[in-house]
Amino acid sequence: MQRRQFLKLGSLGTMAALSGLPFSSHARSDYTIKKIRYYAAPGYNKPLFNQARGIVEVETDSGLIGIGEGGTPDMVRQCAEMLLGEDPFRIEHLWQYLYRGMFYPPGKEKLHGLGAIEMALWDLKGKALDVPVYELLGGKTRNYVECYATGFRNSTASTMEGRALDCLEAGLRCYRIGPTGGNGDLPFDFYEHSKKTIALCEQLDKAVGGNGNWAVDLHTRFDTPEAIKICDALEELEPYFVEDIIRSENPEVYRTIRNQTKVPIAVGEQFGDRWDSNVLMENHLIDYSRVTLPNTGGITELKKIIAIGETHYVGIIPHFTGPLSTAALVHVLGSSSPTRCMIELAGGEPEKPAYFNEDFIDFREGKVHLNDRPGLGVVFDREKADFLFEITKNTEFTHPFLKSPDGAIHNW
Repeated sequence: MQRRQFLKLGSLGTMAALSGLPFSSHARSDYTIKKIRYYAAPGYNKPLFNQARGIVEVETDSGLIGIGEGGTPDMVRQCAEMLLGEDPFRIEHLWQYLYRGMFYPPGKEKLHGLGAIEMALWDLKGKALDVPVYELLGGKTRNYVECYATGFRNSTASTMEGRALDCLEAGLRCYRIGPTGGNGDLPFDFYEHSKKTIALCEQLDKAVGGNGNWAVDLHTRFDTPEAIKICDALEELEPYFVEDIIRSENPEVYRTIRNQTKVPIAVGEQFGDRWDSNVLMENHLIDYSRVTLPNTGGITELKKIIAIGETHYVGIIPHFTGPLSTAALVHVLGSSSPTRCMIELAGGEPEKPAYFNEDFIDFREGKVHLNDRPGLGVVFDREKADFLFEITKNTEFTHPFLKSPDGAIHNW
């Protein structure tokens, strides 16, 4: 269906409403999901589900295609087998169906696959209406999104301090480091590396002049005594944030951490949907959320998390996952209203795989800018990716779910 047909359909619905005539339930998008394909990203061999970079294509009966990124093959397959024949414009409805239409609430693995498909639905809808996704999410709230770097590939400096200064000179907002130790086969000594990490942060703060120009990720490596020792030392410095101070399994532990330190706390890359983050935000236990796409379960869910964060004055600084997800993050953050937000760029610049158009992300002077192309603004060349499977029919296994009287998804 062409854009003018959709607009005509919308105007017919408006006239029906004004005239008192019944509005047909068929006055939807007039699209149905016909196929869902999955491609592996060439050369990318990380087996981690929370950093998977598979490309998902959702195709309608008209041939229109939306693309998303993420999810392991088995999780994408299971989700895809519930969507054929559905209206792709009903994004929130389909999300609820996949999230609640199973026996168990979804774990983070399934959320990642669900997020990839949901991302593709937004791309498809933007293309169908000939508008960028950020317009569908409320329109621009900022002209660009600031970035912070973990490492800086374009630097020729041989020291951490030199790389950090080069990063800032290139226009990025912040340079992020990790703790010392923790790599290879050497045992990790808490006492040794808490001291070394403090010394490393002191060096970096002095080099870049404080002012939130740097941040440190403790990678959940330390137990509470050493974690607090590090935070105590960093309070006198000026990090933008201190990330993953302690393990993530029990968010309530941050009540203890928050009571013992005043450093800006960032948590979230290991989390998923809004229920994961709510206790941290509602109780003012963190200053920045690191949740990202597609891990949250998709664009809509990330918007909801950002809204919860804004209510409690929590900033949003998403973790990096993949190149398409980074492009999608620009649409989400560029149409949201937190005072502080940044996007992480591994190596200090967007990754540009050969299977996407060269200008799929607009990165200039250390910042990512919103682009006006329809959908997510990304063109996928499937010939340069590795095709794995195509779903053309729904699962033969029934998935119980209920609807409320008004047609909304209800727990069964």
